[in-house]
Amino acid sequence: MPASPVGPGGRTRRPPAQRAGGRPAVGRTVRDNPVRTLVTRARKAWDRPLTAYYLILGGSSLITVLGLVMVYSASQVTALQMSLPGSYFFRKQLLAAVIGAGLLLAASRMPVKLHRALAYPILAGAVFLMALVQVPGIGMSVNGNQNWISLGGSFQIQPSEIGKLALVLWAADLIARKQEKRLLTQWKHMLVPLVPVAFMLLGLIMLGGDMGTAIILTAILFGLLWLAGAPTRLFVGVLSVAALIGLVLIKTSPNRLDRFACVGSTDASKCWQAVHGIYALASGGFFGSGLGASVEKWGQLPEAHTDFIFAVTGEELGLAGTLSVLALFAALGYAGIRVAGRTEDPFVRYAAGGVTTWIVAQAVINIGAVLGLLPIAGVPLPLFSYGGSALLPTMFAIGLMIAFARDEPAARAALAMRQPRFGRKRATGSASGRKTGRGPERKPARTSGRKPGRETGGAAGRASNRGSGQGSGQGSGQVPRRWNTMRRRASAARPSGER
Repeated sequence: MPASPVGPGGRTRRPPAQRAGGRPAVGRTVRDNPVRTLVTRARKAWDRPLTAYYLILGGSSLITVLGLVMVYSASQVTALQMSLPGSYFFRKQLLAAVIGAGLLLAASRMPVKLHRALAYPILAGAVFLMALVQVPGIGMSVNGNQNWISLGGSFQIQPSEIGKLALVLWAADLIARKQEKRLLTQWKHMLVPLVPVAFMLLGLIMLGGDMGTAIILTAILFGLLWLAGAPTRLFVGVLSVAALIGLVLIKTSPNRLDRFACVGSTDASKCWQAVHGIYALASGGFFGSGLGASVEKWGQLPEAHTDFIFAVTGEELGLAGTLSVLALFAALGYAGIRVAGRTEDPFVRYAAGGVTTWIVAQAVINIGAVLGLLPIAGVPLPLFSYGGSALLPTMFAIGLMIAFARDEPAARAALAMRQPRFGRKRATGSASGRKTGRGPERKPARTSGRKPGRETGGAAGRASNRGSGQGSGQGSGQVPRRWNTMRRRASAARPSGER
C-alpha cells in the first residue's frame, strides 16, 4: 500500500483528488451565474436612496450640455444666413444656461414651504404677462403665433412657458391643501378652482395661436387630476370637453389641418419640414455623419436648431446619439415618478408628478413630430432645443425636483452619512494638538528600551504601565499611533522638562 504524502511537521496531507472532491458546490454556483450576480448588484444600486437624486442631476446636466453642443452645430448656417456671427445663437443659449443653472441651484436649496409660498406670485405674474402679450405694441408675432414680448434688442420672452411652471406649483399647492382638509372626495372641490384657472391659461395661450403649449398644459392638468385620484367619469368628462374644444380649434384653422395631414406623409411638396426631418434621421445611420457634418441644416430643414434639433442630432450622431437622448429623458421620467411615489408630502407628490408630466409630454410631442408620428406642434425639446424662455422655467423645475429628491427621508439619512469622517478625525486631532501644544502626528518620546511586560511581569506589568507608567514617563514603551484619548492623556501628563 503506498504511503500517504507527509507534509512539514509530520502531518499527513490529503490527496489533491480528495480536496477537490470535498469542496462545496456553493462557490461554483456563484461563479457559474455571473449574470444573476450582475443583475442583483444592479437592482441594489438602482434601489439606493440617492438614485433619483443622481438621475435628475446627472440626466438634466447631460441633456443641457449635449443640447448646447447641438445648438452650436445646428444654428451656424441659420446665423450666417441672417448675416450674424456663427456662434450667435450658441452664445445666447449659453447665457440662458448659465442663468438657468443659478435658478436650478436656488430652487434646489429652497425649502418646500418657500416653494409653496411662491406658487401664487408666479401664477399672478404669468397671467399678467400672458395678458400683456395681447396688447398691441407690446406683444410680438413669431411664425404666426402672438405669444412673445420683446425685452429690447434681440431678447424676447414667451410668457406661456412660465405658465407651465405656474400651473404646476399653484395646482400642487391647491390639491395638497384640499387633501389635508379631506375635500377631494367631492367632485366640486376636485374641479373648482383647478379646472377654471387651467382653462383661463389655455384661453390666453390660444388667443395667440400656440396650440402646442396648450396641449402640454392640458397634459399637466390631466396628470394632476390623475394623481389626485379623480374618478373615471370625471376624468372622461374633462377629457371630452378638452377634446371637443381642440377639435373645433383644429377645424377652424387650415394651418392646423395641414399639420395633421402631414402625419406619416412622404410628399415633400406639401409637408416639406416633416419629410426633410425624416431625411435627416435616415441619412444618419448608426453613428451619424459626424458632428457639424449635417446636410439638412443648410437651408433644407426649417427650424433646425429649435423644434427639429432632434433630426439634426440623428443625422450627425446617428442612432446612437438619438437613443442616448431618449435614454436620458427616460431616466428623468423614472426619477420623477420615483420621487412622486416615495414621498409622504402631498405637495411634493403633486409637484413632482406635474413636472414629470410636463417634461415627458413635451419631449414625446417634439420627438413624435420629428419622427412623423405626431403633428408638428411647434414645441421645443426640453433642455435641448434653442430658446431661453423655455430653458429657464424648465431648469427651475429641475431644481425643484432635485430639492424633492434630497428631501426624501432615506435620502436625507444617506446624505447625513456622507458627511466627511475625516473632518471629525481632524477636529479631534487638532483639538489634542492645541491642548498639548503639539501636532496630532507627533510620536511620544521613548524612555526605556525594555518592554513593560518584562519589567513588571505579565498582565500586572501591563496594567501598571497603563496606570502609572504614562504619568511618570518611565517604562511607557512606544505608544501606538491612534486617534484616541489615551495618547492625548499621556502627552498631557508628561513632565514639562521632557521633550
